[in-house]
Amino acid sequence: MSPPLASLLLLVLAINSTLALRICSFNVRSFGESKKENQNVMDVIVKVIKRCDIILLMEIKDSYNMICPLLKKRLNGEKLVSVKESYLYHDYQAGDADVFSREPFVVWFQSPYTAVKDFVIIPLHTTPETSVKEIDELADVYMEVKRRWKTENFIFMGDFNAGCTYVPKKAWKSIRLRTDHRFTWLIGDQEDTTVKKSTNCAYDRIVLRGQEIVSSVVPKSNGTFDFQKAYGLTEQEALDVSDHFPVEFKLQSPRAFINSKKSVSLRKKNKARRS
Repeated sequence: MSPPLASLLLLVLAINSTLALRICSFNVRSFGESKKENQNVMDVIVKVIKRCDIILLMEIKDSYNMICPLLKKRLNGEKLVSVKESYLYHDYQAGDADVFSREPFVVWFQSPYTAVKDFVIIPLHTTPETSVKEIDELADVYMEVKRRWKTENFIFMGDFNAGCTYVPKKAWKSIRLRTDHRFTWLIGDQEDTTVKKSTNCAYDRIVLRGQEIVSSVVPKSNGTFDFQKAYGLTEQEALDVSDHFPVEFKLQSPRAFINSKKSVSLRKKNKARRS
């Protein structure tokens, strides 16, 4: 079960998608009343959100449901994706302990304006003490959703707490999303997703499964967004927003995807001629 007053929010904005669809994940850290009333902090949060077409927001603490309506009021976007299906995954498998501190709320999107026409997002925000078990359990979520919806393209993203002491190197050997090479980790172990200069940890991750969606990723679009540098903030001003940087990647439009395939084919032909 989720802790009281804490939630995840998946916003579908689709405001920047003339060329590509930007998908983001952002742990806003205790996004509640005090941040809502801080205009400078809210301005940065809204700027970060506006960069994205789909964004997962974590650590929203809002018992009166005021933050979501406020964000919707400040955000406007053209509807370029739609929700096909959604459901809350319950880990009730026989002989298997319920390891999730926050059960994943799974969403299946239709996306007619990208090269990949549909994909499933499985969000995850782990508890540090159980992060290894929770990340490993995503393999079971994947199998259940694939069986239920008969779909192939998956995005796993969120604050996995998948860095530093929370997931020691030897623990990776027990995590199926790492040992099964059909899962592609867009945010790797060397990526620093933390604001504090004294830390260097890849807590936040994005993982893909499905050849079609993997091949549709815009080259070099995956990484962190350093809003401190982008908006000229001091470290303390950035920490007032969050101690995490957002992570993100882009999906290509059909035209860009076709042009990319033609470019690769042309390079191969030229290479063959030279040889």
